[in-house]
Amino acid sequence: MAGLLVGLVAGVLGGLVGVGGGVIVVPLMTEALKFRQQEAHGTSLVAVVFTSLVGSAIYYLHGSADIPAAAVLSGMALCTVRFGARYCCFLPELQLKRYFGLFLLSISLLLILKPFLPNALAGSLPYWIKWMVLVLLGALTGFMSGMMGVGGGSFMVPMMVLFAGIAQHTAQGISLLAMIPASTLGAWTFWKLGNIRTRLLPGLVVGVLAGVYVGGSVAHLIPERELGLLFSVLLVYTASRYLRTTSRTAPVCTPEDGQI
Repeated sequence: MAGLLVGLVAGVLGGLVGVGGGVIVVPLMTEALKFRQQEAHGTSLVAVVFTSLVGSAIYYLHGSADIPAAAVLSGMALCTVRFGARYCCFLPELQLKRYFGLFLLSISLLLILKPFLPNALAGSLPYWIKWMVLVLLGALTGFMSGMMGVGGGSFMVPMMVLFAGIAQHTAQGISLLAMIPASTLGAWTFWKLGNIRTRLLPGLVVGVLAGVYVGGSVAHLIPERELGLLFSVLLVYTASRYLRTTSRTAPVCTPEDGQI
């Protein structure tokens, strides 16, 4: 039952705002289910895989997915995720979380102010600049994912909306597509290390499949501006989690730990 409830939360959230759901699932597992942090991350990534697969299919059927753009993002992310994972070993965890929280707050503010920004950010950018933004965004997303331990949807979507001029619904569909390779690789890596609670998986997968169908379908009934505001609320919540992080002792990380 616990896995089913967690899966429903991840699925609805992922389908609704175009993220894997890990930013909500991980704290649920660590605080409510008392998972170790590594187990929560690994088990959450399994949910992200199914959220991304089913959610991206729903967005594609609604015409809100761009396969070439997703391929560019995921390809570049896979090239840089190892570097981010290694770099994280040399920075204090508390400092990383605070910086990322401030970053998410700034992105959420930009999304709220998007209707009042210059038209260049609203979608009238030259074609080649949009693709250059996607290349750079993919590389940066991979690095940030490895360094911060996040799926990347909460980072990709607002950046695509603001700096590539991509519509909110389409950006969410692209994000879900782009997360499939990285989340699959991450889940497989955690499984090899024994950091996935396999007994939770049946209920988790069923919950994700049901939740993401509902979330993805409802998302296309919500106007783009309101959907952007909803996404901003999620970012503010996520940022508050990072900024509330107290002085926990960061785990000692060796160069081998930084490899994926």
